[in-house]
Amino acid sequence: MEETWYRHTLRVYYKDTDQMGVVHHGNYVNWFEIGRTEMMEEAGFAYHDIENMGLLLPVLHMDLNYHQSARYNELVAIYTKVGQFSPIRLQFDYEVRRVEEEAFATNSEQDISPTNKPSGELLVSGSTSHMWLNKKWKSARIDKTAPDIYALLQKIGSRQK
Repeated sequence: MEETWYRHTLRVYYKDTDQMGVVHHGNYVNWFEIGRTEMMEEAGFAYHDIENMGLLLPVLHMDLNYHQSARYNELVAIYTKVGQFSPIRLQFDYEVRRVEEEAFATNSEQDISPTNKPSGELLVSGSTSHMWLNKKWKSARIDKTAPDIYALLQKIGSRQK
């Protein structure tokens, strides 16, 4: 099965940087959430739809690996894909990459777009692990409570646990 990464591009604003013009490490947590939210929307299972079904998807674990620094006014692409999953747990994998201004302008990649292979200089990689819960904060089997979402995960996901 070929992997599908979803790409969301953004510009690094001054507010995201420290005095040296380097992106503060905490912003990558926010960027992972942006990538995850946009990917889910594009893939067809938006957070608000999940919550309307009575399901929650809290973060259990986050892993970030810093490779290079992003800097003020650069363009970065947040690549997100579904990693390992089961009927109860779900992992998202991320890569934040520096992209060229020309690629941003010619591809109009402000919106999310699927791709098979991330491009650009790798800045940060990582993952988040989540668990499906109901409104009472009890574990929920997504294959039983939302079989359409589970089928979609099987279609776009990398692998099952």
